Amino acid sequence: MPEQNTNFSDTKILDEILAAIRDIDYGEILITIHNSKIVQIEKREKRRFTPKGGT
Repeated sequence: MPEQNTNFSDTKILDEILAAIRDIDYGEILITIHNSKIVQIEKREKRRFTPKGGT
């Protein structure tokens, strides 16, 4: 399979994935792959709030 010309190196993509993981407390990191290449990274973050009084 021929190598595609991309704007991001493999190192930069891995750095982006690691940064997304470090930056999230609760949620999901979704990595989209097309033709064996990572083309998109999505971060879905959850924010949880605990009510005072334990209810």
